[in-house]
Amino acid sequence: MADRTLKPKVYLAGPDVFYPDARQRGAELCRLCAANGFVGLYPLDAPLQSGVQPLSLAIYLANRALIDQADAVVANLRDWRGHEPDSGTVWEAAYALACGKPVVGYLPSGHSLRERMASVAPTGQDAEGNEVEDFGLPLNLMLAHSLTAIVHGPEDGHAGFQAALECLKHLDGHEKNRLPSKSR
Repeated sequence: MADRTLKPKVYLAGPDVFYPDARQRGAELCRLCAANGFVGLYPLDAPLQSGVQPLSLAIYLANRALIDQADAVVANLRDWRGHEPDSGTVWEAAYALACGKPVVGYLPSGHSLRERMASVAPTGQDAEGNEVEDFGLPLNLMLAHSLTAIVHGPEDGHAGFQAALECLKHLDGHEKNRLPSKSR
């Protein structure tokens, strides 16, 4: 008899797809999802539609389709190529939020944006004289206040990712109602 238990699907957003070990990393993240009662949807596993060109458009459509299938998104929002998260990951999180899905973001630490930029902007202004946002938040205020939750934990051992999954398991109120319940 087939298992009729529904497991929530979680899209795994983040710059992890650019790491040298991206495929192995994705397999490990999906394994951790399964161990926590979720089905992980890793962007590099998205089936590409044949005949769609350019390749970048095929990847965009495939990843957007995965987000559409997902019940929630877990987003790696670590600094990427600067002091802000990967722009593609931010788009994926915003798209999921606009679709009404819960999005849990994770960062290596809880330091504020201003604290993280202290070495390059000690006076609160960047090299071009622009103000560094200083609301005590780990991300730009628009992203920080949009996310369902933000958790912290180092990337080593996927501690931040695991904290995000744990948070997702314990959502309350209307956020939890967005995830399918387990049926028997």
